[in-house]
Amino acid sequence: MRKLFVSSLIAISFLFIVSNDATAQNHRETGLQIGNIIPDLKMNDVDGNQRSISELKGNIVFVDFWASWCKPCRRENPAVVQTYNTYLSKTFRDADGFKVFSISLDKNKKDWTNAIEADGLIWDEHVSDLQGWRSSAAKKFNVRAIPMNYLIDQNGVIIAKNIRGEQLKVTLENLIKKN
Repeated sequence: MRKLFVSSLIAISFLFIVSNDATAQNHRETGLQIGNIIPDLKMNDVDGNQRSISELKGNIVFVDFWASWCKPCRRENPAVVQTYNTYLSKTFRDADGFKVFSISLDKNKKDWTNAIEADGLIWDEHVSDLQGWRSSAAKKFNVRAIPMNYLIDQNGVIIAKNIRGEQLKVTLENLIKKN
């Protein structure tokens, strides 16, 4: 009888944990920590069209803060381009694809667009309010240094922060659908 009672308690505890985890999945907090839903951001792209992170829902998204004047950012850009090209056409488990959402902390539009072209940043999602460190995005995301980034899943949940190069590739490999 005691064995049955203990087994029942374990089963009930397990169900409680699973049900709380499922509830947590549905009621995640918006924030900047891993496990939070990333705050949405609406800014203009290089052509003046408004873009938002939420438009990319359904995809794995690399949200990348950078600027044309930032030497570490510019050194990192080739790795971001290579990662983009490698994972653009991959099939992910629960996501439609892979996107990059670049947020520039530039003040000068010409410098910003020249850097996009020079570094071969071929994706469409480039935004900036051209306010530099006073950018609404820098404030919203508490950006104190660049490069800075977030990797979010298809639901906008932050799955990694400030990952680069090989670490980003390994994380993306783990999200690819395995046959």
